Amino acid sequence: MLILQINFKLNVSPAEYRKIADSVAQVIAEASGLLWKVWLLNEQDGEAGGIYLFQDEQSLSAYLSSPIIGQIKSLPQLREISAKCFETIPELTVVTRGPIPGLAELKGTNQLYKENKHVAQ
Repeated sequence: MLILQINFKLNVSPAEYRKIADSVAQVIAEASGLLWKVWLLNEQDGEAGGIYLFQDEQSLSAYLSSPIIGQIKSLPQLREISAKCFETIPELTVVTRGPIPGLAELKGTNQLYKENKHVAQ
């Protein structure tokens, strides 16, 4: 599973950004292969973005090439847009209770989890 991190600076108030985000949330939710998105907002610094979990590289690549990303890039309300992709580290994520589907199965078989069981409880 892959994580996509998108960050940008706002040229509008946080309230205006929330309206923009609300207008695209359902379209983003329907992206093929997207398991979840966490919306980010730092009102003090005028920054926002999101953390996305995709089931595979094909889904993530398709999303980055999709019309919604083109629309986001063209919004004058946003600037300094950056996107970074990361692989997950399941054996560590299970220890810290990360919301990655399928990690529950690792709890019984993962040596790192067994060694750090007291941390995850």
